[in-house]
Amino acid sequence: MLDEFKKYIAVHNLAKAGDKILVAVSGGVDSMVMTHLFLELGYNIGLAHCNFSLRGRESDSDEKLVIKYATDHNILFFSTRFDTKTYARKKGLSVQMAARELRYSWFEDIRMNNGFDSVAVAHNLNDNIETLIINLVRGTGLTGLTGMRPRNNNIIRPMLFATREEIMLYCKDHEIIYREDKSNAETKYTRNKIRHRVIPVLKEINPSIEMTLSETAERFAGINDLVSEYIHKLRDKITERKENIISFNISLLRPHLKNRAIVYELFKPFGVTNMQINDLIKVINGKTGNKIYTETHRLLKNRKEIIVSPDQPKNDLSYFIKKINGLNAVPGIISAEFVNIIDSFEIPPDQSVACIDAEKMTFPVNIRKWKPGDNFIPLGMKQKKKLSDYFIDNKYSILEKENKYILESEGKIVWIIGDRIDNRFRITRSTKRALIIKSAKKALIIKPLR
Repeated sequence: MLDEFKKYIAVHNLAKAGDKILVAVSGGVDSMVMTHLFLELGYNIGLAHCNFSLRGRESDSDEKLVIKYATDHNILFFSTRFDTKTYARKKGLSVQMAARELRYSWFEDIRMNNGFDSVAVAHNLNDNIETLIINLVRGTGLTGLTGMRPRNNNIIRPMLFATREEIMLYCKDHEIIYREDKSNAETKYTRNKIRHRVIPVLKEINPSIEMTLSETAERFAGINDLVSEYIHKLRDKITERKENIISFNISLLRPHLKNRAIVYELFKPFGVTNMQINDLIKVINGKTGNKIYTETHRLLKNRKEIIVSPDQPKNDLSYFIKKINGLNAVPGIISAEFVNIIDSFEIPPDQSVACIDAEKMTFPVNIRKWKPGDNFIPLGMKQKKKLSDYFIDNKYSILEKENKYILESEGKIVWIIGDRIDNRFRITRSTKRALIIKSAKKALIIKPLR
């Protein structure tokens, strides 16, 4: 076991001599054996234990065991307690997912604040194949068939080579203390159902099922690396990114629509599930304005592209501004000031800067989202034009229209912020005083003042 542990760490480059490793210890056999192995190899370790307050005295006894072990072996020790059920209820998570979120966030805080190079968790080979089966049953892409990886950023899993049976034998041979989590024997959780009901049946068919599935997951991992590289290059080829907005070129995307697997992998990072692929393809082949939502993003058809943007609550906030200083407090407005017009004054050719005749605009003013029916007289023109028509003529995308704000005075649009001013408020030869407003070049996002 010790030789295999050392070999696995070396082959997967999980740690090197001199690394400082934070070992996540529950008090169960897997993590206690892993701790023993790290000590045998002379690594500089610290122990981290989470009490999730889920099993009453049992949880407290786990904590006491780990504290005693750390004290007896003079190991740096960290512990914390979570009200896991309350956290799960507030976040709308299962208890298992809440515990996972809590512990990994805490592990990372300790690692960052105490100079640890990595966090070691004690998932074993059986845990790995159980994860593979769970993913397969629930429905998964190729990544879900690769199981757990030996390393995931700062998380390392140096016990993935060992079966639960091998770990138990090593534990007995070396008389390592541990505590058994009685909930592991219950079958109300999905993982335990797989462990106690499914795996035994599979072992009847193939007595070496653990190793077979582990080797299969490893092969899938290699294939997944090749596929991921292909998808990454393809996505770069057919998309453009602007801040947090990604646009897929439909003409470049269309040849790949016949392969659902490719479509799924391309859009998976944006929360698209396999069940949504047909709906997504309908949006791609449909008319402008069609859209679907995932848990994290909105995918919108806009002419010849699919615009992918983070799904955010509709934002219709507005500002009522009594004096010029109020403009400076609006997020997205860089500056606003009155300027006396002199002979050397020049109007900057920048749509993010509005030059307005101060005598023609009256405070208070409004900054708000545009709405259907709004109209203005575009600079240089004499007739009114609906904003909706102006946006169409200037090839605004649906997303750009949704995020466009206007500056309004006495019911008249003064400026489409970041775009064009109304001709009635332009600077003329008779203008003596101007209001100069500079906005951010990106779309103005209105947020409530704190």
